[in-house]
Amino acid sequence: MKQRIITAIVALIIFVPFVIIGGLPFEILVYIMATIGFLELIRMGNIAKYSIPSGMGIVLLWVLIMQEHSGITPLAWLTKTETVMLIVLLLLSYTVLVKNKFTFDHAGVVLLSAIYVGMGFYYLILARDGENGGGLATILYIFLLIWSTDTGAYFIGRAFGKRKLWPKISPNKTVEGAIGGIVMAIITSIIFQLIHPIEDTLIGMIGVAVIASVFGQIGDLVESAFKRHFGVKDSGNVLPGHGGILDRFDSLLFVLPILHLVGFFN
Repeated sequence: MKQRIITAIVALIIFVPFVIIGGLPFEILVYIMATIGFLELIRMGNIAKYSIPSGMGIVLLWVLIMQEHSGITPLAWLTKTETVMLIVLLLLSYTVLVKNKFTFDHAGVVLLSAIYVGMGFYYLILARDGENGGGLATILYIFLLIWSTDTGAYFIGRAFGKRKLWPKISPNKTVEGAIGGIVMAIITSIIFQLIHPIEDTLIGMIGVAVIASVFGQIGDLVESAFKRHFGVKDSGNVLPGHGGILDRFDSLLFVLPILHLVGFFN
């Protein structure tokens, strides 16, 4: 526990200033975290991080994270979508060139990992610094919803949890804890609305809180399912006591795309 607390404090001291500053420094940090998260995921799938497929996957990841307003494209004559398609075709072609030592299943791991991690971190930048993004207050609100969900689920689950939520995937999670996480997110939302309103109505803020809490917990379960499938305890060890980048951002990778799709930020 002491190690977890020290790591959390150090991580916040490093991460929070970048969130506050925003802009290019924040984007660089996001690219670094996304790359580490991608490498964690393909490592679980037994794909070497120093390999041609890994390199193509990282390029695909970076292309997916690129913001439209940046005006940057990897190949000047290709759109972002065309660049993604080219990388997909090259990766699939590689399975033939190495005579199936790198299989279609391996290609699927690389592609899905890049898309899963890339889309989440793309929306992290969009929520903070996007052309029509909500800015610092929006991203702070989303972080608080996720943290309050985790806190509520943990303490309510420990105090009152009896019915297992999904024992084959995450044996410690309970139905009572999941409900407690949603309730805590709603309370956080109400307090935030009173201090710094984002939505026009309190009902709107509560609705965002419920959506974020539910999908944040789904994201957590998905990450647990990945680790159980591949037989690993943590996605990585970059954060001592906490695991890897994916262990800390699993909820965020689900919440941000969903909140964008429901129109909370554009």
